[in-house]
Amino acid sequence: MDKNDTGPTPAPATVDPAPPCTLVIFGASGDLTKRLLMPALYNLAAGKLLSDGFTIIGVDHNDNDDAGWRRDLTETMQSFTQDHTSEFHPDHIDETAWGFIRDRLGFRKGDFSDSATFRDLAGALDGNVVFYLAVSARFFGPIVEQLGTAGLLKQADGAYRRVVIEKPFGSDLASAKALNARILAQGDETQFFRIDHFLGKETVQSILAIRFANGMLEPVWRAEYIDNIAITAAETIGVEARGAFYEPTGALRDMVPNHLFQLLCMVGMEMPETLEAEEIRDRKADLVKAIRPIPPGDAVRGQYAAGTEQGRAVIAYRDEPNVARDSRTETYVGLKLTIDTPRWQGVPFYLRTGKRMTDRVTEIAVTFKVPARSPFQANQESEIAPDILRLRIDPEQGMSVAMNVKRPGPQTHLGRVTATFDYGDFFRETPSVGYETLLYDCMTGDATLFQRADSIEAAWAAVEPLLQAWRDAPVEFYSAGSDGPAEAEALLARDGRAWLPLGEG
Repeated sequence: MDKNDTGPTPAPATVDPAPPCTLVIFGASGDLTKRLLMPALYNLAAGKLLSDGFTIIGVDHNDNDDAGWRRDLTETMQSFTQDHTSEFHPDHIDETAWGFIRDRLGFRKGDFSDSATFRDLAGALDGNVVFYLAVSARFFGPIVEQLGTAGLLKQADGAYRRVVIEKPFGSDLASAKALNARILAQGDETQFFRIDHFLGKETVQSILAIRFANGMLEPVWRAEYIDNIAITAAETIGVEARGAFYEPTGALRDMVPNHLFQLLCMVGMEMPETLEAEEIRDRKADLVKAIRPIPPGDAVRGQYAAGTEQGRAVIAYRDEPNVARDSRTETYVGLKLTIDTPRWQGVPFYLRTGKRMTDRVTEIAVTFKVPARSPFQANQESEIAPDILRLRIDPEQGMSVAMNVKRPGPQTHLGRVTATFDYGDFFRETPSVGYETLLYDCMTGDATLFQRADSIEAAWAAVEPLLQAWRDAPVEFYSAGSDGPAEAEALLARDGRAWLPLGEG
């Protein structure tokens, strides 16, 4: 083996900075801007991926000015060096990189519903512009309409105008369709970038390479060889201070049609002919449209009760601030999906997500079928266990493979081994909060990692039967710090399968 094959991979060729543009952030004083957008822009500046012609305009309803906004954000950035619970926690803030961002910040007070805000904004904008809606979902439609009315979405002289829209994109199929119709009345589909920060994670982006660039995996990534695929997004945190948002939302709306279905697309889509954005988005849309509507009998909804989380007592969801004492909002969802394509004929996909669980884990577990014929089957001492490939997305990024080998000794008995790798062992990791690639791609016009209208609507259509059935349905309770409700275990047990324990692998 070449000695270079085992060391860190050399840095790729220099990436050109994004073209000059103005980033307009609606919700300039909000948590998303402070906690994720500014750190992401700081990381892009440190990587020399922003043009000298890059500027930022923040718009919000509160009183502030350029100097005040710069001061507020500088203090927040410095606070991250002491907060190791945040997604962004550098040892120090590089003055050159932050200075690049800070000196380009400008603040404008404005009401999102007042047309004067947008008329005034028009006078300050020229050339390429990205409008980022870091606001509550109720403002998505009104802001886009105001942008359209003010002529701010008109593209001319080779300059682009793009809008980044956060989740949740709708709350059901009808609202998603209505929002799509509302924004597309103001601009072309190519101008709207519906963002899902899960797709900014390097491990998620690498799934296509793992599947389609490896001869030992691509031929067996289908029903003939795969028994089931399980996707997990488990959190140890509770609802925290988000009770007012979470009560009418719940785990299904919050996580499934967006985050989990995006992971499902990456692991289940057909091979694209090229890596062009629309080709990949076409294949993703095909996969989501092939999800059979989920019957209530193939779903479990749970809610965390009081329990012990990592050695400390925690309260029940119903005792959280701004949560109803008789709440039926689910904090856990377990699903069995059927995908109607030849590749996945007969292969169940199991999805689960929950709060206050045993461990923080986001992963995809691919369980392969045991060999149809094997001489080891005749040896009752040697049980053949299925091979399991686990793609680890968060908090660690890497992959593990559990497989069978012969145990040392004179007798022929099988043993179990696990081979693992971490991305950091092979690649020079760059600081990331998950938004860097997405912001850069939007500025450069690469829509590969963003959702299209048809995919959004197909995802809501798949979960629509559950939204209807769960309106007045009870929830199953599970103790905080557990792997979820017993009913979720039963969902798989009826198929002769089981969830993999959280935190293993």
